[in-house]
Amino acid sequence: MEAAGVATVRRFSRVVTQRLGALNDEYLARPRPLGASRVLYEVGEAGADARTLRSRLGLDSGYLSRLLRRLEEEHLVTVEHDPDDRRVRVVRLTEAGRAERAELDRRSDELARTLLDHLDQGQRGRLIDAMATVERLLTAQLVEIAAEDPTSEAARFCLRSYFAELDTRFDDGFDPDMSIRAEAGDLVPPAGLLLVAWLDGHPVGCGALKFHGRGPAEIKRMWVSPSLRGLALGRRMLRELERAADEAGATAVRLETNERLTEAIGLYRSSGYREVSAFNDEAYAHHWFEKVLTGRHDDTRKGPE
Repeated sequence: MEAAGVATVRRFSRVVTQRLGALNDEYLARPRPLGASRVLYEVGEAGADARTLRSRLGLDSGYLSRLLRRLEEEHLVTVEHDPDDRRVRVVRLTEAGRAERAELDRRSDELARTLLDHLDQGQRGRLIDAMATVERLLTAQLVEIAAEDPTSEAARFCLRSYFAELDTRFDDGFDPDMSIRAEAGDLVPPAGLLLVAWLDGHPVGCGALKFHGRGPAEIKRMWVSPSLRGLALGRRMLRELERAADEAGATAVRLETNERLTEAIGLYRSSGYREVSAFNDEAYAHHWFEKVLTGRHDDTRKGPE
C-alpha cells in the first residue's frame, strides 16, 4: 500500500476521533467514555446476552466484563445468568438505563447536526455521501467467513435466501428439485464444504464446494445478501472457495450459472474463469466456467526440492 494512502487514513482517523469526542473520558458530556456508552446502546430495549455484545462490538470478554461492571455500579444495567443456560449472561437495561440511553440518543443527534450545521447544501450532500461510502467499505471488512454445518439455522437461512432469489430472477422460477443435488451430506468433508459469511453475528452470504478427489471441485450455492452487494464480498467468497478446493487437492474449480445472473457472470470472468463446454446437465444453466488451480497449498503436488 502506498505511504500516501496510509497517511490519509491516519489523518482521517485523527480528525474523526477528535471531532466526535471519542478520546474524552466523558463522551457526549456524560460520566463515562465512549466504550461504555456503546455497550449501553447495543443492549437495547430487548436486552442482549454478553456473547452477542462481544460479537457486535468486537470486544474481548475481559474488557466487556469491566464495562458491564461499571454500568451495573451506575445502576444502568442488570447482568444475570440465563435460567436455561447458566453459561450465558443476559444484560438488560434498568429504568435508569433506558432513560440514559434515550439521553445518549438525543445528544448523538445533536452532535450529528453540528457536523452539518456550518456546511452549505452541496457540502452536506457530499459529506453524507462520503460517510455512507466509508461506512459500507469499513463494514465489509468486518465480515468473517468460516465453515458451517449445512444443517444449522444460519446455513438454512442462506440457502433459503439463495433459492428465493433465483426463483424471482429466473424466467420460469426455480425449483431446487430440478437442479443438480447439493444436499447437506454433500457439503461436509470429505464430500464437500459450506462456507458462511457473518456480520455482527448474522449470516450474510454463503458458498459451497463439492469435491471429486483431485478432479475439479464444483462451486455451488454462491449468495450474498443484497445489503452487502457492491463491496466485493462475492469476490472474497469466491477466493475462499478456491483456496479451500486447492487445499483439498482439487486441480480446478468448475461452476455453472444462469444467463440472468449477469453480475455473477461478470465476477467469474474477471476472476480468471474461462467459459467451457457444458460438463453437466444442470437444467437452469446457460454458461459453464472453469478455473485451473495452482496447487500451492498442497505439498504433495510439489516436485523434488
